[in-house]
Amino acid sequence: MIATKGGFQRPGPGRWVEDGRPAHLRAAVEGSLRRLRVERIDLYQLHRIDPKVPAADQFGVLAELRHRGKIRHLGLSEVTVAQIEAARAVLPIVSVQNRYNLADREWEEVLDYCDEAGLGFIPWFPLAVGRMADAGGPIANVAQHHGATPAQIALAWMLERSRVMLPIPGTSTVAHLEENIAAAAIRLDAGEFDIVGRT
Repeated sequence: MIATKGGFQRPGPGRWVEDGRPAHLRAAVEGSLRRLRVERIDLYQLHRIDPKVPAADQFGVLAELRHRGKIRHLGLSEVTVAQIEAARAVLPIVSVQNRYNLADREWEEVLDYCDEAGLGFIPWFPLAVGRMADAGGPIANVAQHHGATPAQIALAWMLERSRVMLPIPGTSTVAHLEENIAAAAIRLDAGEFDIVGRT
């Protein structure tokens, strides 16, 4: 499945600006189709809901593109529960991509909502663990017990945390990709899950 996002402009290095204008979203989808060399995008996620453009206009153009067969599934990124509910009144939303990791659980309420609604939750920056991974810390100790890395334990905890969780850790090598995938085979017992999850 190929997933991508749209709804940002990049006016300069390190600068990102929301752009939810229907004309921009249409052009972004067409550009993604062309660059990916596909006829339909499996999952298209709105980077951010642009506060300068009526949400109904943003949702409306995505619904139109889906109806035209350019998009199969729709998702949202960095949204609140209220924003998800507003979008779901217009669109069949299947996923939410918010920042979430052991050190930053600001979006816990959104994760719980997704769990209840059966929406995929795709946390970005999932491997931030803060000092918990330091030698002698809770993650390091559990990792040693499993013969795993702290990053693998962080991913295993996230997968145990919710049935709708699909972490997307960045990777730059095949070895790192294989290490991340191996985390799915790690089973934390209830005590380990609680220890790792404590902040």
